[in-house]
Amino acid sequence: MTVFIQILQLVLALALLVLLHELGHFTFAKLFKVRVSRFYLFFNPKFHIVSTYDKWVRHLLKLKPEIVPTKKEEDGKVVKEYVGTEYGIGWLPLGGYCAIDGMIDETNQKLSAEVKPWEFRSKPAWQRLLIMIGGVLVNFLLALFIYSMIMFTWGEKYISVQDMTMGMKFNEEAKALGFQDGDILLSHDGVDFRDFNADLYRALADAHEVSVKRNGQTVSISMPGDLNLLDMLKNDPKFVSPFIPSVLDSVIAESPAALAGLQKNDRIVAINGHEVDSYNEFMNEMGRLSDMMASAITHEDSLRIRTTSIVYVREEMTDTLQVVLSSDLKLGFTSQSLYTLYKVTDIKYGFFESFPAGIEYGWNVLKGYVSDLRYVFTADGAKSIGGFGTIGSLFPPMWDWYVFWKMTAFLSIILAFMNILPIPALDGGHVLFLLYEMITRRKPSEQFMIRAEYVGFALIIALMVIANLNDILRGLGIL
Repeated sequence: MTVFIQILQLVLALALLVLLHELGHFTFAKLFKVRVSRFYLFFNPKFHIVSTYDKWVRHLLKLKPEIVPTKKEEDGKVVKEYVGTEYGIGWLPLGGYCAIDGMIDETNQKLSAEVKPWEFRSKPAWQRLLIMIGGVLVNFLLALFIYSMIMFTWGEKYISVQDMTMGMKFNEEAKALGFQDGDILLSHDGVDFRDFNADLYRALADAHEVSVKRNGQTVSISMPGDLNLLDMLKNDPKFVSPFIPSVLDSVIAESPAALAGLQKNDRIVAINGHEVDSYNEFMNEMGRLSDMMASAITHEDSLRIRTTSIVYVREEMTDTLQVVLSSDLKLGFTSQSLYTLYKVTDIKYGFFESFPAGIEYGWNVLKGYVSDLRYVFTADGAKSIGGFGTIGSLFPPMWDWYVFWKMTAFLSIILAFMNILPIPALDGGHVLFLLYEMITRRKPSEQFMIRAEYVGFALIIALMVIANLNDILRGLGIL
């Protein structure tokens, strides 16, 4: 059921984004009197779920027909034909399209020798440019609008890094640079850290100097300025993480922890003879057991690894338990939440205040995404690319409108940026050729445009195959 909810959220978000993206192209095309033969949400190879022509839509709205019905001869027979827009929903939810007459695109329409006045290719270059950027413009503005409405509806709630008074836990790489467990991050190159998110890691990766609070004193740590962000995030343990005590906040019924007698507020201090001073260290030990489990061959090997010695403290009394962990190495408890451990900053915005806040937030998201693209061209970066499975997993297993809209806005920004890249078959490829035409006053030949479209389309398909193959390999535990 949880997977179904994630899939439903993904399909709904993509449907909204694709529909509005294509509507951006459609609106500018209609504005400049360019004929659009088909407008489809999702792809429709071989068949579609539903379709209708705009003559019925216009009839219902009591509007004059945009284009009158015509007749043509086909194999000696007179066939009635309505030359208008066909609206439909396809069965393959991988995108959508707006088939603009007289344009070389993925719809693979054949262009006649005679250029018609309602065709895309007959229009001035500046009009064609606006038609092509219409989709990207809508997606970008949509993301900023959604972020603004999120600010208006829910505001901002976060924990300032400086308010994490128990400090942070650092891995060996960070300690080699001069960080110590318990340090509180203050600033990087004179700029204060805000909250604990991906921007904090980006700032640490590019920083030359970081200030921390250590034992009440401010200490400066020199940084190389070129740390690998992917390594900082993928290493286990991570470069830095907020300190969370190893205290049980709740015990799951019938779990190994419950069956062994562990209770709420118990504090774990050791596992299999290894001391743990935090939930962070507890998870590190669980990772050690997971590595051991990977080499288990027999059931006896698995049982031996899962049989764990737990030392805990309850009301200042220390005791030891033997616990058999579940097959997926879960003890069966929840840790304390950061929002219960530290002071929470809660900012509310009025309607008009929400727009500058949402625009600033969206712009920072875009900057972070563009900055991270440099890692895509590395070996580890290529492995980190994800397809529909990865995107779907970003949605929560239970319906949450806040997360849904936040993810939809994020996907809208990604869709806008990816589409404006100067790759043939994407909007950015068409924009590139139009800019070339406007500068040189020469149009690229139709044959060149067709070949470029094929090359670009092949690149996009290859990228989709790699991304979704990565999802499969991760699911199998290979990647």
